[in-house]
Amino acid sequence: MTNSRRTRSQRLSIIYGILSIVVVLVVMQLWLLTATMNAFLGGNHTVVVPAALASIACLGLNAGLLRYLVVLDR
Repeated sequence: MTNSRRTRSQRLSIIYGILSIVVVLVVMQLWLLTATMNAFLGGNHTVVVPAALASIACLGLNAGLLRYLVVLDR
């Protein structure tokens, strides 16, 4: 189905779904930051790089979802 053939309610459902995913990803990033800082301040320095990579992956997913919304709006 092309973008021009989607109804307003279908687009709204897609937007709500994407918003839900973004909220989950942001909460996960906040938890990741808290857990990483707790481990780092406790002396475990090995978790910093994997946590940074996971956070970058979350950022990439959010950027991809934003790009999809921009394409959907056209």
